[in-house]
Amino acid sequence: MKLILREDVENLGKGGELVEVKAGYGRNFLLPRGLAVAANPKNVRELEHQRKIAESKAAKLKASAEAVAKRLADTPVTLQRKVGEQEKLYGSVTAIDIVEALAARGLQLDRRTIDLADPIKTVGDHEVPVKLHREVVGKAKVKVEAESA
Repeated sequence: MKLILREDVENLGKGGELVEVKAGYGRNFLLPRGLAVAANPKNVRELEHQRKIAESKAAKLKASAEAVAKRLADTPVTLQRKVGEQEKLYGSVTAIDIVEALAARGLQLDRRTIDLADPIKTVGDHEVPVKLHREVVGKAKVKVEAESA
């Protein structure tokens, strides 16, 4: 099934591209969500117009993601947790904890953008990658301190 993408679809293509997908994927996922349109002659003629719109939209999104990445680098976060022996935490610091701390500092992010492979379980300074855009990955500075009793 040939479709024209209206928006960027991860692992498939960018907005405005003509792609070949399996019929079920196109019919059940891409078309109902408005992510693509059928590649009939009328839509093929509109492909260039759609591409221009998608490119300008992508440029705006990338610019805003870069601005958020700069602000993220300038916003260090300090979290306090209970600590046991050898500077290990009771529990851990997860992506949700980091998002809540950033929200308290005025930066609203989705927890799925925090690219934390494993939860933080030690005291100290950590740099956590934040995927803001396909091409922009910011770094959140997270400092985990021992909670004073």
